[in-house]
Amino acid sequence: MSRRAIRKTDIGTIILHWTLVVLLFVAVTTGLRIAIDSPHDMTWLQIFDFVLPQDIVWTAHIPVGTALFALAIAYTIYLGKTGLSRRIRPDLTRLTGLTRSRQARYGAINILLYWALFVVLVTQMVTGTMLYLGYGGAAADLHFYATWLIIGYFPCHIAVHYAQGGYSQLLRVFNPGRLAPPPAPFDPFDLIVAAPDGKAPPPRPVSAPGRAIANAPDASRRDGEAAPRRGSRSRTRNGQVLHAHPFVVAIAGGVGSLAFLLSLDTATRDTLTVAVVPEDQIPSVDGDVSDAVWRIAKPVRIPTQQGANLDSEGQSFVEIKAVHDGSNIYFSFIWNDPTRSLKHLPLLKTADGWRLLQDGFDREDANSYFEDKFAVLFTTQYDLIPGDRTFHAGRKPLADKPASLSGRGLHYTTDGGYADVWQWRAANGGMLGWIDDAHFGPPAEPAQAQEQAMAPYKGGFAADPGVDLTSLNFEPRGPGGYSAPISPKRLPKDWRRVSSALGKVDLNPDHGDGEGTVWWLSEADSTPYSAELDARIPAGTIVPGVLVEGSYTGDRADIRGAAKWAAGHWSLEAVRRLDTGSEYDALLATGTYMRVSVFDHTQSRHTRHIRPIRLEVNKCGKAAECTSTIKRSPPIAGKYF
Repeated sequence: MSRRAIRKTDIGTIILHWTLVVLLFVAVTTGLRIAIDSPHDMTWLQIFDFVLPQDIVWTAHIPVGTALFALAIAYTIYLGKTGLSRRIRPDLTRLTGLTRSRQARYGAINILLYWALFVVLVTQMVTGTMLYLGYGGAAADLHFYATWLIIGYFPCHIAVHYAQGGYSQLLRVFNPGRLAPPPAPFDPFDLIVAAPDGKAPPPRPVSAPGRAIANAPDASRRDGEAAPRRGSRSRTRNGQVLHAHPFVVAIAGGVGSLAFLLSLDTATRDTLTVAVVPEDQIPSVDGDVSDAVWRIAKPVRIPTQQGANLDSEGQSFVEIKAVHDGSNIYFSFIWNDPTRSLKHLPLLKTADGWRLLQDGFDREDANSYFEDKFAVLFTTQYDLIPGDRTFHAGRKPLADKPASLSGRGLHYTTDGGYADVWQWRAANGGMLGWIDDAHFGPPAEPAQAQEQAMAPYKGGFAADPGVDLTSLNFEPRGPGGYSAPISPKRLPKDWRRVSSALGKVDLNPDHGDGEGTVWWLSEADSTPYSAELDARIPAGTIVPGVLVEGSYTGDRADIRGAAKWAAGHWSLEAVRRLDTGSEYDALLATGTYMRVSVFDHTQSRHTRHIRPIRLEVNKCGKAAECTSTIKRSPPIAGKYF
């Protein structure tokens, strides 16, 4: 086909078209990568692993979504300024082309496809904004399904254009030309009349005296006078007319809308005010948030979403309050969780031995027999998008390190620094007054078992130096390893007493555990495994999967906390020094940022929110801020409990 046979398209439309194509490609591929980590089982999306990005996911998806909004504004302005909106106007007369000639039929179908895409893009922008603000549920589902409509649009768009004019019609988007004069008003005559050769309709006849044929020169213009250019124009003092090209006006409008969005986002960031209180008003850290100080502390309420369970909604709202006394900072966290879940990997005695109750723990993705958890992330820098900085999506984000067993990604930092992570774990010390102090750091060197995929590789996630209070009551195995019976490390000295402490056991993971039940096995109440003791325990007996031995020590023991569950909500109080002096811990001062996550009896599918919360630590006195007057207090003792 010769070059002359290819029609031209104005350069503005070409630029906007290909910008849209690139942005949608990035948005779709990164969105599908993110969807793998959704609360629904989307691991089947891993079949596209070879084409989905891993290095840049969140840090591309959200900015691209914002850019699509600006592009939509720019495109709308461009259509209005150039008069090109007529070619996509879905008026009733034009849509009757569906029953007319082949050319008219595909033209009508093309218009319908355009407007279907517009509706889908608006849906994506609305639901994407809701997700950005922390609201999921139906918005997340609709966002995901609309992504597939965008994927399906591309082949339909190409096929219809090919049907309209073959390769010439397709290649015109590569053939730039000057902006054509404004098209004549739409006339139904164009749809119902075609030339004998089927190429184009004949010129419109004059329908009445004085009516000019379409595209004829303007009779009111003097001979030799140039037609006015499109675009905005203004007249200077000496009578000269200045024109702004429609494309320039459109880009200015898009950039302006983008600047407005960024300004609005900055102005609406959540800030947690940490008031200073005298020592006689500090709260009792016992999980009961009825202390007078909590009634006057200013709360921040954060919607979190995309978590597992939570009555299949995947959402939990978190209320956060904080105060300090110049040495220690106290937090109150309240979040909705329909069940009090402490059944953490219990062991069931069967006729053929002990079985571990688990549904994905072997591949780091347990979502049934697991404890409730709550996590807090602190960083000293403003990271609007933590993904790709502390979390990296994909089965194998690091080429020289083992893949994640879940195939969903790894936590680690890329700048050599550390992000402070607090983990309250209901069955692993959480009900005994402890919050596990951990961090995200540079990727660790894998052990041999991790290289062989027999143990989970954690990336840069690790506990702070020190000793844990708890451990598992069995030897961990790799994927598929729990299909055979296992041997507990320790058995209860009196199995009846332990069974009584468990209360009425309901093995439905969506049913909560009773108040006061103990789903861990203490050292005093247990003894190392022996065949003789095992033989005296009847089938059907359940033994906790958690052992409590020793005590927390070192940096790992920096945080104390207490929690209570009632009426579908957990309340957690926590206390830590403002500055622990540890390289793994964040300084809790003005300008520190935090995020929170809720785990409803799930190992890793926690809720999330994108925008961080900024700490505003009030001054301790008139002259100095708390960051300069922090006392180097001894480790927090039991006096708070």
